[in-house]
Amino acid sequence: MAKFLNTSATNYYLEEMIKSASERLILISPFLKLNDRIKELLEDKNRLKIDVRVVYGKSELQPNEINWLKELSFVRTSFCKNLHAKCYLNEDSCIITSLNLYEFSQVNNNEMGVWISRDDDSEMYRDAYEEAQRIIRVSDEVRISLEKVDKELDQSSEVSSESAGSAKLTSSKLAKKLGLKTPDLLEKLTAIGYLLEAEGKHTLTDKGKAVGGEFKFSPRFGPYFIWPEDIQV
Repeated sequence: MAKFLNTSATNYYLEEMIKSASERLILISPFLKLNDRIKELLEDKNRLKIDVRVVYGKSELQPNEINWLKELSFVRTSFCKNLHAKCYLNEDSCIITSLNLYEFSQVNNNEMGVWISRDDDSEMYRDAYEEAQRIIRVSDEVRISLEKVDKELDQSSEVSSESAGSAKLTSSKLAKKLGLKTPDLLEKLTAIGYLLEAEGKHTLTDKGKAVGGEFKFSPRFGPYFIWPEDIQV
């Protein structure tokens, strides 16, 4: 029999589903920003060589998510245009819910969902599984490494920097120069007021613009920032 899930129950059953997966795991969520607990569980599935498919659909992955995902050989990521479904499955059960696999939603939002057992509701589970497979088939598998993103973004930023007459670097390139990881640099830039973070997305503040920060947009990789190479953080 299907079980009704509120926000906390959805999070609990989702973690248990990931932990118990022994053959396959499918995670379908329009927004994707994984908390540390989910990342730890997926890393364990990767070590066990469990086939994991992640489908997202609302925005480009953040560089830190790309950096983490590219290290997991058995976790494949796909982009699905116009995705609104939120569905999580392993070989034994399924969760259909309003909850995105997004850190902010898991902590702050009021969500509902249902848990379905393959043994108790085999027809409902099969229908959900077949629809999940269809979504995977119509999705574009993402095979972009962070290095490739950085290289292309850095090349485009160097062109704009030359025309402006001053050297500027992407956040990732600046982080590398400073001996930091990109997420750590973004945290520092946010802490000193150059960036503002809301629901996992960064925006450039007036203070950030004043020191030479610029917002850029790549049609392929989405939004990013460039900074003076001598910026003080």
